[in-house]
Amino acid sequence: MKPVFGRRELLRRSAGGLGSIALAAMLAEEGSAATHAAVNDPLAAKVPHFPAKAKRVILLYMTGGVSHVDSFDPKPELYAGHGKKITVDNWQGKIGEFPRFLKRPDWQFRPGGESGTEVSDLFPKTREIVDELCVIRSMSTDHTNHYESTLGMHCGSWTFARPSLGAWISYGLGTVNRTLPSFVVVAPQAPYAGAQTWGSDFLPGSHQGTQFIPGDTPIPNIQPRVGSAELQKMELELLAQANRRHAEERPDEAVLDARIRSFETAFGMQQEAPEALDLSTESAATLQAYGLQPGQKNGFGWQCLVARRLAERGVRFIELIDVGSSNNWDAHGDMQTHLPLAKNVDGPIAALITDLKQRGMLDDTLVVWTTEFGRTPYHETADHAGREHHHQVFSSWLAGGGVKGGIVHGASDDLGIAVDSDRVHVHDFHATILHLLGLDHEQLTFRHAGRDYRLTDVHGNVVREILS
Repeated sequence: MKPVFGRRELLRRSAGGLGSIALAAMLAEEGSAATHAAVNDPLAAKVPHFPAKAKRVILLYMTGGVSHVDSFDPKPELYAGHGKKITVDNWQGKIGEFPRFLKRPDWQFRPGGESGTEVSDLFPKTREIVDELCVIRSMSTDHTNHYESTLGMHCGSWTFARPSLGAWISYGLGTVNRTLPSFVVVAPQAPYAGAQTWGSDFLPGSHQGTQFIPGDTPIPNIQPRVGSAELQKMELELLAQANRRHAEERPDEAVLDARIRSFETAFGMQQEAPEALDLSTESAATLQAYGLQPGQKNGFGWQCLVARRLAERGVRFIELIDVGSSNNWDAHGDMQTHLPLAKNVDGPIAALITDLKQRGMLDDTLVVWTTEFGRTPYHETADHAGREHHHQVFSSWLAGGGVKGGIVHGASDDLGIAVDSDRVHVHDFHATILHLLGLDHEQLTFRHAGRDYRLTDVHGNVVREILS
């Protein structure tokens, strides 16, 4: 008798709607990717290449291009030289000679902590915990456009979509919690380049990021649609039987095992994800530290507290994106648009670092703060209120997870236009993050389309000077 609907439809309808979540990952699995996965289980916990300092990563991504000279890179000569005419050799990626006018920062810089690292008044709360930070003032990237530089910061490629940093880490280390995704993105909207920034591309689909959206329904279809847990269990047992029969007839089809495991994760999420996202058990003091009201389910404070709870529960890579591809840090018209964006994230970031440290988690949690590029220290007119894209040099910082705290690495020149010393390219940044997790960026490879790919392509050096 011909079935009423096919096997894929059965998968989609099963598990009370959770099948649709797993199906997206399942269809992304390629046969070659699944074959490559160790022991037919791409999410199995793996031993790193060497002893790791960090067990997990929390990436704080500020989309749009935060101005380095208004945040973490003090330039006294910009204040003194405001309005002075200079000639630069690069303007928005174009090479030539361009007359421009220096623009002073809109905020004052002040030393923080015992280290005395200077941070601007744009981030006063972050300045209070600066002794935990390694501020890199010599970052550089390859492109002046948002799309390409967002892709580059996440995937190590500025021209083609490639597996994201989180996917590579999931692939390299697996997961220690099978009831939650190994890679979670907590974001109200997607940044430039969209969901490619957390995609797995040619890696097994189980390594792609799962987006949690702040609000009343962070994860769609997480609640069972069946009448009882017993009925759902019967459905899953029936599905498992069908899968086993199918697998027995096709012993070399490793992709099926990966699909089954995707269902197991989806089912586990029904049990653990709601609890992980339930902040009602947090103390009033903790909520206040993150700037949250009881029952609040959005805002960057909510994202940061959820990140801590996911880290506690074994999620390997957690990315927090503050805003999407509009109304972000892209301050072409007026640098004062940085102010509300900074107020949104400054307190929660300081609370997260402090909370992790108090719980003994900062030592093995690597916190990364970055943006896709900086902003120009000059403009076309002397009185312009905004700044343009600037990829030649910008600032990022790391904390915890085997990084020296209270230090500054690298420097831009006196005006913040170019790297002056100890350049850290995005490839170096990625290589260092992987190293702190016990992964050799040159050994973490995947065979695809006839060649071995890696996050850092054929580039990248670990920045050993910042390692504790």
